[in-house]
Amino acid sequence: MTEERRMLQEAAREFTMNEVLPVANKLDPEQGDIPMSLRDKLAEMGYFGILIPEQYGGSGLGSFEYCLVTEELSRGWMSVASLIARGNGMIGSHAMNEEQRSRYLSRMVKGEFLGAFSMSEPNTGSDVASMTCRAKKDGASYLITGNKYWCTFADGADFLIVMARTSEMDPKKRHKGISMFLIEKKRGELPAGCSGAPIPKIGYFGWKTWELAFDNCRVPAENLIGEEGQAFYYATRGLENARAHTAARAIGLARGALEDATQYAQERRQFDRAIAEFQAIRFKLADMATQIEAARQLMYFVCDQIDTGQRCDKEASMVKLFASEMAERVTSEGIQIFGGAGYTKLHAVERYWRDARLTKIFEGTSEIQKRIISDRLLGRN
Repeated sequence: MTEERRMLQEAAREFTMNEVLPVANKLDPEQGDIPMSLRDKLAEMGYFGILIPEQYGGSGLGSFEYCLVTEELSRGWMSVASLIARGNGMIGSHAMNEEQRSRYLSRMVKGEFLGAFSMSEPNTGSDVASMTCRAKKDGASYLITGNKYWCTFADGADFLIVMARTSEMDPKKRHKGISMFLIEKKRGELPAGCSGAPIPKIGYFGWKTWELAFDNCRVPAENLIGEEGQAFYYATRGLENARAHTAARAIGLARGALEDATQYAQERRQFDRAIAEFQAIRFKLADMATQIEAARQLMYFVCDQIDTGQRCDKEASMVKLFASEMAERVTSEGIQIFGGAGYTKLHAVERYWRDARLTKIFEGTSEIQKRIISDRLLGRN
């Protein structure tokens, strides 16, 4: 690792332990939202602009640096590690025209213009091409009508990126006819023509995840991102980076469990000695550390592949699969080391465990990753 990357990592680690972790330990148990003061500090650190080119005020760095920072932030609170993705260009930004990029990206860097992504629907998850939300042309606008699900940060964002059908589904070309729109709105509200309610989650606190209902929500035609009907390809391009980001989040969670369990094992005494002296506990910690490092090294490899422009869709799926499955196992072992204390909200290890479970689902389920990997190995069936 270069000295510049090491310094970036150390700064993110210090920031997390001083600014993120105390907030997480206070607000996650009460399901409170990430405070604006912390969002402002993230902006001051430049974390919303890691991937944004320098010409728009960003750092112009790569996936490696993005994932270094992400792992550190996730060690404190995964929701904060996810929040920085609401800047950093957002999904579909590569398809924006120059006028849109000039208008929006410099504001994302400053944390002034953060987004929420609305793709999933009540009956559309892994099968993105099955979406039914419609966008009909109406003069110089589009009218969006339909239901969306799993839109995290819909209320706190400054804009929504919404995917909707602009033409009827062709059963032979189901991926065609889906378009992408940017809907500006007031922070703290939903846009006009859109109503919704928070989904009661078991974790991923710090912000709300919404079910949305669009009813003739009017969007200026100039807010269409890219070409009409091509949004499926915009959404799937760059998934390597998104999956590396998820792997980094999973690794950060697992590391939090390892570090907390290691400290607890040295402090907790049973049978007149610290439980860290028992081989059963020592071997658990050894296995946890080994699994984390294996995931991290695979993530570094994938980040290097991304940053050097090499195809790595298979490897990105591998690291997302391996790291997320690893995180659930390691955080669960962390709870086991804490014993009954781990099954309370008095320790952060239960938060790492709950959030780790989600990493196996979002950004493509573990089953989807196995499909991608096996298709690359064997060809599609």
